[in-house]
Amino acid sequence: KLNESSSVLKDSLYIINRNPRNLERLRVARKTDGYHLEKPIRSFWHRLDLTASNKYVAARLVHFQNGTIVECSTMEWALKKHLYKGNDYTAYTNLARVFASRCMEVGITEMRCDLKATQGGKVASFLKIVEESGIKLKEPERLRPSYSWDMHRHAKPWEVTEQ
Repeated sequence: KLNESSSVLKDSLYIINRNPRNLERLRVARKTDGYHLEKPIRSFWHRLDLTASNKYVAARLVHFQNGTIVECSTMEWALKKHLYKGNDYTAYTNLARVFASRCMEVGITEMRCDLKATQGGKVASFLKIVEESGIKLKEPERLRPSYSWDMHRHAKPWEVTEQ
């Protein structure tokens, strides 16, 4: 398959990238700012939402334009049949593992998280397991174009200075 695609690339002048998240991955896409005094803050590409009820817990990954991308809940039969209760400590930890694997399958490894976790609590264990699974809970800053009148301007903007 690689040989077939390389021959196509040689003959064409333009390549069209059809990935809708490409500009977000390159950190060039626009983030909606909303109002700066508004809560919750709307400046994100992807946001983690965790909702808990008396019986169940649900985790969602929300895109700022398209809505829910990935959703996982302890109401799903595949999770529910392995849990004793739908909202205890083990439910949060197992939900975090499933949610992180679904996010990795979709290809999203960075998201904004506004959850306030108490030390040693259920939400703290959820966030810890999600981070251990390879998902960063902080989105990178948007790369903005530098202008000649900017005070802090990179001399060589094409050099990568972060890891």
